[in-house]
Amino acid sequence: MKKKNNNKFMLPPNRQPFRKLTRRDFVQASAILAGAGVLSTFNGLPVFAKANMDELMPMFAKANIDWKQASGTEIVVGGLQHPWFEKHSPFLDSFTELTGITVKQEIQSDTEYVTEVPVKLGGGSTTPDVYMVWALGQSVAAGWLEPLDGYYNDPNLTDLSWYDLGDVFNSAKAFPVWAADNVTYGMSVTAEAETLFTNKTMFDKAGLAIPKTMNELYDAAVALNTGDQAGIVLRGKAAGDAVTWPGGGFIFSYGGAIVDANGEIAFDSPEAMEAIDMYGKICRDGGPIGIGSYHWFECLTEFMEGRSAMGLDSSNFATDFANPEKSKVADTTVYGAMPSAPGQTSAKPNMWHWMIGMNANSAQKKAAWLFMQWVTSPPTSLMTSSLGLATTRKSAWSSGDFTDAFGSQAAEASLSNLSNADGDLFKYAWFHPEAGAILDQVAIALNSSINGENVEKVVKKAADKARKAIS
Repeated sequence: MKKKNNNKFMLPPNRQPFRKLTRRDFVQASAILAGAGVLSTFNGLPVFAKANMDELMPMFAKANIDWKQASGTEIVVGGLQHPWFEKHSPFLDSFTELTGITVKQEIQSDTEYVTEVPVKLGGGSTTPDVYMVWALGQSVAAGWLEPLDGYYNDPNLTDLSWYDLGDVFNSAKAFPVWAADNVTYGMSVTAEAETLFTNKTMFDKAGLAIPKTMNELYDAAVALNTGDQAGIVLRGKAAGDAVTWPGGGFIFSYGGAIVDANGEIAFDSPEAMEAIDMYGKICRDGGPIGIGSYHWFECLTEFMEGRSAMGLDSSNFATDFANPEKSKVADTTVYGAMPSAPGQTSAKPNMWHWMIGMNANSAQKKAAWLFMQWVTSPPTSLMTSSLGLATTRKSAWSSGDFTDAFGSQAAEASLSNLSNADGDLFKYAWFHPEAGAILDQVAIALNSSINGENVEKVVKKAADKARKAIS
């Protein structure tokens, strides 16, 4: 007989739009990262780098829920090309075996996804049942996302004791909460921060130190831009889903904001314009030809192929860089803190938790929830982290398998950048109901700076257009 579950889903006590990551969140992970040769365990079971999900299947039986209650249904999971799909896909057969639910994946490029999915959801489509959430504000305002608090608190669907929310980073729990109504509209599935990556061989050959300030970053990028190699690779494409993410970290690190706490456009402040100017100079003087069209994939590829001395982008790149089967820099990549801006004590790198949400029009909500619970659960997170995915669970970050796949030095740098990030600044902009229109204008300003246009002129024009879009 099914036991009654009296656990209640509890949000972090801080009800602000975002709870800033603190080092306290990462004490457990950092302590284990600092110790070599620690044997990872989960519920007393040793977890090895090549562990098979079949060995972890008995752990799902410990959950006090009926995994078969939606057997025979099919759900569609939509998203963009991302490590999250790559790392959990090998275990989907285990999910079907556990639940009787089949999963169809719809994976698109970044640009296709952020363009087409809003049209599909806006038209009332029942699929995808679960989807990667790019713009939370837009999705909540449009009514595309199913509120999830009731699912967490339904003992027929969720065993909160087994699911162990205490194992999830506080920021990841707070990230999908919409401040206006304190409702949870998604689940965080990854943790990433803007991180500096450098090619040690190139730096050693040039006799240069790893840059710690923005001025040092610029000087190193110029010095290492030799024609045969770029000094730095950064996103430059004038799209709201491209250059704005690393560019946002520059703006925040210079003391600026894209949207302020009052919801007002702020990227034409002196601090923000100084950051946009520096971003353009670094790309223009230290980057490869054509950098103005680069998205994250081009940045990943350029560095991985050994054609660039450094870059600033997602910490999740580390998994690809460390893979000797496809990376030429597996043995020479060093990770570090985002450089600080003049007059600032430390940088404020951009950060992100990718989220998944449930389509409010889905016809398979029970099955969708079981998938969401499964894919973010401790056992599944442990397995995806063993393949190098930076999940939102402390236990996964603490796993020796994760540090083997991701790299201990990369993990330490990522944790440091995550703890220095200011999630409020991110959420004010990216979760704004008109985020798309705002970020497109920021992208135009950054791209124009890369092209050498007058920064004050282009930024003022872009900010005015953004204000009109939200008025």
